[in-house]
Amino acid sequence: MPVNSSIFNRFLWILLTCLTVPIAAQSQLPRLSDSELSALGKQIFANECASRLPCLTSWNAGEDFPSLGIGHFIWYRSGQQEPFEETFPALLHYMQAQGQDLPAWLQGTLTADSPWQTREQFLADQHSPKMGQLRRLLAETQSLQTRFIAERLFTSLPEIVSVAPPEQRETIEQHLHGLAHSSPPYGLYALIDYVHFKGTGMHPGERYQGQGWGLLQVLQAMPAGQSEIEDFVEAARQVLTRRTENAPPARNEGRWLRGWNNRLQTYLPSSGTLQPR
Repeated sequence: MPVNSSIFNRFLWILLTCLTVPIAAQSQLPRLSDSELSALGKQIFANECASRLPCLTSWNAGEDFPSLGIGHFIWYRSGQQEPFEETFPALLHYMQAQGQDLPAWLQGTLTADSPWQTREQFLADQHSPKMGQLRRLLAETQSLQTRFIAERLFTSLPEIVSVAPPEQRETIEQHLHGLAHSSPPYGLYALIDYVHFKGTGMHPGERYQGQGWGLLQVLQAMPAGQSEIEDFVEAARQVLTRRTENAPPARNEGRWLRGWNNRLQTYLPSSGTLQPR
């Protein structure tokens, strides 16, 4: 079943999980201040788009879907099956819930499909009124997009813990708590950005040869008792290297590994990523 047809059920499941699965780390995790959220949004926009406004509506060569907004949120066409979690319809639903006005053609998009069937069709539509409205919306709602990205981490935490093997749950909670308080606000930035960047690790389709590459898998790869941000970056590097080794050869994912590792380096305090600009 396409991911976008189950978004409402997923949110309901997460809500119920939040009420029934205790997680000490969730209640104790810090939150980013408004200025830190702003810096986070700018960094994600730089990571994904080199801070270029035309990149807000992109369809990358070699991919079979458009990538939209500062975080390159994915939007699938009707019936499309891919090994990556679709996020753009959920972003639009979040915008509507926050009172953001949407262009008429985007309203009621919780379960809507992308109107573009091919990359060629998408590129030919770049200067259309519809695309102009979309790009303007995405340029004007960067702070909302950033908050959506941040909230994705917090709403995912109970589920991430609950799907882990029982013997790992306490260690995973310790890692989450330790990372969130590691070199503030860099540890929290790392958790938020990695979930956005490579997912939670729970989506069953996000696997190569049975092995995932999301936050859950990184937490599992971290040694017990080591929850500093440097430990997280090293575990993420190992998990992403494994992904490229497991990926179908035709995808040639090794070409992206250097850029992925560069992004991981922005999690370190020495990078100065979240300094005022």
